[in-house]
Amino acid sequence: MKHYLLLILSLIPLALTAQVKLPKDANRLTYYQFDYGDSRDTSQLTVLRQGKRVEIVNRALEGRPVEGYAESRTIVDYGEDSITVFLLYPDGEAFFYRSGLKRDDIEWKEEKGKFVCSINSNRLEFEMDEKAGFDASPLPHYGLSKGVLRSFSRNGQLYLELAKAEKEKGLTISMPDLENATRVSPREMDRIKKERLVVTTRIFNDDTVYWDAKNTHFNGTLTDIPAGKTLHFAGGTIVAKRVRLPLLGQGYQHFVEIHQKSNGDAYDRTGSVFVIPIAQGASFFDGMNSHPDSLPITVGRDGQRYQGIVATSEYRPPVEWVRFFTPFGVGKFNDKVQLNGIEWRNEAYYKQEITDIYDGGDYLVCAWIGNYSEGHLVSVELRSYPTDQVLHEEAQREVVPLFNTCNSLEMAGQNYGKIFGTDTLRVTIRIPASAKSARLRYVTTGHGGWDEGDEFVPKTNTILLDGRPIYRFTPWRTDCACYRDLNPVSGNFWNGLSSSDYSRSGWCPGTATQPTFFDLSAYRDGREHELGVAIPQGAPVEGMFSHWAVSGVLEIEY
Repeated sequence: MKHYLLLILSLIPLALTAQVKLPKDANRLTYYQFDYGDSRDTSQLTVLRQGKRVEIVNRALEGRPVEGYAESRTIVDYGEDSITVFLLYPDGEAFFYRSGLKRDDIEWKEEKGKFVCSINSNRLEFEMDEKAGFDASPLPHYGLSKGVLRSFSRNGQLYLELAKAEKEKGLTISMPDLENATRVSPREMDRIKKERLVVTTRIFNDDTVYWDAKNTHFNGTLTDIPAGKTLHFAGGTIVAKRVRLPLLGQGYQHFVEIHQKSNGDAYDRTGSVFVIPIAQGASFFDGMNSHPDSLPITVGRDGQRYQGIVATSEYRPPVEWVRFFTPFGVGKFNDKVQLNGIEWRNEAYYKQEITDIYDGGDYLVCAWIGNYSEGHLVSVELRSYPTDQVLHEEAQREVVPLFNTCNSLEMAGQNYGKIFGTDTLRVTIRIPASAKSARLRYVTTGHGGWDEGDEFVPKTNTILLDGRPIYRFTPWRTDCACYRDLNPVSGNFWNGLSSSDYSRSGWCPGTATQPTFFDLSAYRDGREHELGVAIPQGAPVEGMFSHWAVSGVLEIEY
């Protein structure tokens, strides 16, 4: 990093820091702004100054602004000791806040000609020109009025440096029209700016997911489903809604947020949020709307039928956004058990990024929680955060669902994922030679809820390509005790542990399971290959059985 910094600085014009002359009239001050993120970019920041008034000029956007972007002005009046920040949205709505410059919460020290302070364990250094005869800084919120900022560094890394100071003839810095703007606090303005930049798609809102034997028997295909109407399948354990997901380009990060609480079910249950493209032909919806046996059948060596678990030339399983697990009775059962030192949370909250598998368009979005009683309340929304202030074209990529043994149609008769006891799960894949990269996004959790069941016994998952093992890993969570305050009615044992504390095969009650990624770029040859998943599933014991819920999609980037 130090060598790279020296290289960057060597490319900057020599008219820096000590060589910059500061005219006494109106000025245009140009700062180099260094970004030590992935891009290691160097950009410019402009400060205009007229008398005791300064305006910090935002960088001009090169492209079409993202949704929710607002024009902003920041004006500092050193004579009035004030900062005014003004936001103007395209529809004419405006907000502003005004605050004083001086800050009593920062303790300044002078060291070797610089002003130094510490904020949130960060050492900040300001080099000021106190002989300039006026005050000007692009960082007024720190409250340092000691002339003109020459340079600023954070933790020893250069962040800002004055590169050029010029006279600016005919400059007039006027205040924006505040009469029709709403005055807010700095914190409220920060909230407004961020919330309006985030594109929120609300899907479910406290919808009840429970076993009530009431299904929506839809007379039609996917394309006939009306938008916005909540449908129920698998005895009420699946809620589904047709949603138009926003087409935003690649300059966004997409997160799914799930709020869940018990509405009468006291047990930890498997849950999943998954999507089915409306334009898809044969799909998982066929099994939802009629019977799981209408899906393609895989017959295992154990003689059992497994419905809709692998892709075929005609069928694609659903794309799983989030695999989550309900805790023991949070919400409904909070008043049933009181333990010293524990205050039960009101709900379980899960938030997971799905940028790598997100694609805008027309989808059936589904939420499933397996249960046999009064069920659960669930809310789901998609939140899309811009990564830049301007829009970018959609990246050329493809998401291909390969397999999904998560038996979300359990209450309609779909078999559990027990096939691994006798078989390797197999599916055909093909990665075009024109692809830049390819990887498998893999989600796996083990189940079998007795002492020797696969829920509580680590098992190695092996990924095979054309019969040859290429990856091995063991899904295992050892941090389940961190979520004790989500599990009011989990079993409490003689030794002080709770059943929710126990380590498990890739999950904990009250958490979402993280996907694992396996690079398949070496197989970009346009030929068909057999992808396999092998797990040493435990044998059944006295009517109890182990099973594995695995889902996988192939992500291809062009």
